[in-house]
Amino acid sequence: MLELHYWPTPNGHKITIFLEEAGIEYNINPVDISAGDQFKPEFLAIAPNNRMPAIVDDAPSDGGEPISVFESGAILIYLAEKTGRFLPTETRARKTVLEWLMWQMGGLGPMAGQNHHFVQYAPERIDYAMNRYISETNRLYGVLNKQLQGRDWIAGEYSIADMAAYPWIAPHERQQQNLADFPHLERWFNAMGQRPAVVKAYARGEPWNSRPAVTEEGKKLLFGQTAKG
Repeated sequence: MLELHYWPTPNGHKITIFLEEAGIEYNINPVDISAGDQFKPEFLAIAPNNRMPAIVDDAPSDGGEPISVFESGAILIYLAEKTGRFLPTETRARKTVLEWLMWQMGGLGPMAGQNHHFVQYAPERIDYAMNRYISETNRLYGVLNKQLQGRDWIAGEYSIADMAAYPWIAPHERQQQNLADFPHLERWFNAMGQRPAVVKAYARGEPWNSRPAVTEEGKKLLFGQTAKG
């Protein structure tokens, strides 16, 4: 049984999508990031960046002690290599999947995340910041739309690149984006949303989706962190 430390956010959904696609049995350990669960010592022992998701694999391929992995991109690579699925072994195809995984990790995720912050959570409206991240999110949607022209999936074959990107496109309305402006992206998005494993993955998060809105104390935990505390 694989242990998944999870909360129903885009990065959390990436991992449940993989696990459902691969048919891996897993147990969810909820990490309520608004309540400060990410700072508990037992979680920091496996996720020193105090961010979920993280996994603990009790049956690693080398047959040794359990392995913990943090950072969603690293988890996807680890699981893909463990199962031999959704990450090609051929040099050029593997390179393309990893390029687009890193594009999501370094571009789409952080920029959309800042978009969410300044549009949804900032205590004051800062037009420059909002426009900056809404525009950059729009640019990244355009990059992905172009990549998907003539392709069913981001890297040709269905892969961890698709699993990584989809949860960050799902809240497109919150990001002030209109999918109709990106027809190839919209087609791919709809195909992703119809995959049974994706439907199951999002259903696994439903028990925690009814949580209250982020409180002011929760915002301090989420957005007020420094090296000292």
